[in-house]
Amino acid sequence: MTSAATRPGVKRGTIPVFATATAITVSNIYFAQPLLDEIAHSFHTSASTAGVVATAGQIGYALGIVTVVPLADGARLRRLSTLLLVITTVGLLAGAVAPSVALLGLAALVLSASTVLPQVIMPTVVSMASEGNAGRVLAAVGTGLTLGALLSRTAAGLVVEATGTWRAGFVVAAVATGALLLVLPRYMPDDPPVSARGKESYARLLGSLPRLFTQHASLRVSAALGATVFAAFSAFWSSLAFHLTAPPIGLGPAVIGLFGLFSVPGALAARYSGRLVDRWGPLRVNVMALTSAALAFVLFAVAGRSLVLLAVGCNLLGFGTTSSQIANQARVFAAQPAIRARLNTVYIFSVFAGGAAGSAVAAAAFSAVGWAGVVVTGLGFLLLAAVALAWHTKRTVHGPAGRPAAGRAAASDRAAARVGGR
Repeated sequence: MTSAATRPGVKRGTIPVFATATAITVSNIYFAQPLLDEIAHSFHTSASTAGVVATAGQIGYALGIVTVVPLADGARLRRLSTLLLVITTVGLLAGAVAPSVALLGLAALVLSASTVLPQVIMPTVVSMASEGNAGRVLAAVGTGLTLGALLSRTAAGLVVEATGTWRAGFVVAAVATGALLLVLPRYMPDDPPVSARGKESYARLLGSLPRLFTQHASLRVSAALGATVFAAFSAFWSSLAFHLTAPPIGLGPAVIGLFGLFSVPGALAARYSGRLVDRWGPLRVNVMALTSAALAFVLFAVAGRSLVLLAVGCNLLGFGTTSSQIANQARVFAAQPAIRARLNTVYIFSVFAGGAAGSAVAAAAFSAVGWAGVVVTGLGFLLLAAVALAWHTKRTVHGPAGRPAAGRAAASDRAAARVGGR
């Protein structure tokens, strides 16, 4: 399937390599989160102080999105991917031997800023896609992204349990990331992107980002949908541990970590949404994704102490979030091939900001009214997503002044479905 979905001349096995690399590198952002308690005990400090490590990782990732990802529109991607993998590997090894929380946080900041490779791979893989297959290749790589984020916490917990030290988690991550140096660069394009022929300066690359948001309606709606859906996703996952450890459920950390595994079927099912994007266009897939995510929160509301209903809801939410991302990026990448990396920068930064907002609002809601507050928070963000999608559809079909422009939304969706192979 993957060879048929890429243009002639693209190396066989490129999509599986990209998906694997995406899963491994994105896991570097999340694997330390379940280790924070062990880190706090190791340095004889409080949990809130150890939390600096996770915060530094999030800040580093945000900085990397804004400062590193735009380079993919002008740099040699083989050289850029090699450099990012080296920096990330060194950062992980530095974290493994860090003598203090402060230096561990600094290592997390650096390695997270350089582990934005998945957001370089996404526009790259679309440029390699054959006509009408952008959704399929995005789904394949996006599945790797989701699995890496879900399973990294479980894997980290197992490594620490087997070795007895949180430092082993950093060593294993460094080995896995370093191993990519032997494979991934050979599959990245050696020639600079088309946009590099104009050779924009780094300052101009960064300076163009705000204008992209105002110039491209497809970017605005995708950013709004990405931010709100991921806010709902983050609201759930950032609060789940509190819900499961509290009475009457009262589970331990090991069982809680298994919920990442429980969510794998939904993430794998989302891969088929890529084909639907190619066939239907992003709009219908966005509607399907919002419906799936909303059903998940309905289940969370009625689940009570039922772990089965929570697990089913996890899969529906994972399916909806990943499907939404696939549809959004297919829409974004249809705009202009020469600026795909910068479009992805603005989109992913919006998603990241939405996730941070969702976690913050859910934390306050859980403290105030418990699990019901988290459910209302998630449904509220999904309602905002539905309003944004309806508003975009109305303006696209009827025009900003309500004048008929029938077929414009369908044409936009067809353009998104055809992206790739240009």
